This record gives sequence, C-alpha cells and structure tokens, in this order.
Amino acid sequence: MSNLSQLKVGERARVMGFGDSAGAYRRKLLSLGIMPGVEIHVVRVAPMGDPVEVRLRGFSLSLRKIEAANLQVEKLA
Repeated sequence: MSNLSQLKVGERARVMGFGDSAGAYRRKLLSLGIMPGVEIHVVRVAPMGDPVEVRLRGFSLSLRKIEAANLQVEKLA
C-alpha cells in the first residue's frame, strides 16, 4: 500500500483509507467524494509536485501534495 502522492501520471489506484495525520482533511476529503473503495486516476502533476490533478467519479479534482499524502491507496493494474 502506498499514498496518492507517490503515484505517477496515468496510474490508477483504489482508495483504501486515510493516513493517521489526516485529521481535519478527512472530513474535507469525504465531502469531496473521496472515500474507501473509490477508483482514482492521476491525470496531471504540477512541475514542483503540488498540486496533483486526479479524476474520480466523472470529475477532476486538484489536491495539494499534503492532502494526497494522507490518502492510502492500492495501485490497480
């Protein structure tokens, strides 16, 4: 298991949970539709690595690197 910030452009993953330091971000991420079991596709990563654009549930979302690091994911083939 890894976190979302470690994925490269074009990779797909399934959200498995939130990191221990997610705290306040957890509620925000849940309200954005990011919950365990959701499939995420990394579309773009900014040159300095922040933000990360992901596609999930038919829409695009940009996450800051710290938010992406708090998402535990499992890579899909």
